[in-house]
Amino acid sequence: MQMKIKWKYKGKKLEPVWFESQWLQRKMIINLMNDISNTGRVHELIIEDEMGNEWTPKEFQKLEVELDQEPENITVYFDGGFELQSSISGLGIVVYYEKNGQKWRVRKNERLEELENNNEAEYAALYTGLSVLEELGVHHMPLTIKGDSQVVLMQLQGEWPCFEKVLNEWLDRIEAKMEHLKLKPTYELIPRKQNKEADQLANQALEGKHIESESKIIE
Repeated sequence: MQMKIKWKYKGKKLEPVWFESQWLQRKMIINLMNDISNTGRVHELIIEDEMGNEWTPKEFQKLEVELDQEPENITVYFDGGFELQSSISGLGIVVYYEKNGQKWRVRKNERLEELENNNEAEYAALYTGLSVLEELGVHHMPLTIKGDSQVVLMQLQGEWPCFEKVLNEWLDRIEAKMEHLKLKPTYELIPRKQNKEADQLANQALEGKHIESESKIIE
């Protein structure tokens, strides 16, 4: 989660003037907030996050303890595959996040038989990724969603129209889930080779290999 500080500077012979920092990682805010306050020229100070929420210094110090226990800096990779002959779909999802100063990864796949085409499999994979976030307790957070499906990402951003009824239904489900969890997504179209983890999980699902794991990343 990125945040910034806004403060009102009050000099001896100056009218109060508002300043604000650039966007910073949450862990930098406390020290910077204290340094600014120690100038003795701060008339008012506010911390703002990417979601538009604002706190006083006292409120933010209390919030820090709570945020350490919640997932943040979240990236979701998704991929879907579809076998035309069998009408079987494979979904692959990888979620990276940080919690309490540690980095984590969730890997999950699913095998479905009721979907109609590859685009629907891609949508279903992303929806499954959002369900993983819900299980992790993610809410009121910005996140980055990465995939190699230009159709899905462009339609989600409203850049391309969606004429297929079944895909519009998936769009509605995804938007409803986003609204329910109060998420602020940034979409990023990536080359297939950069989506190899999710792609491999989708292929393993097609092969009948179920994978679901959560592990700490050791650097």
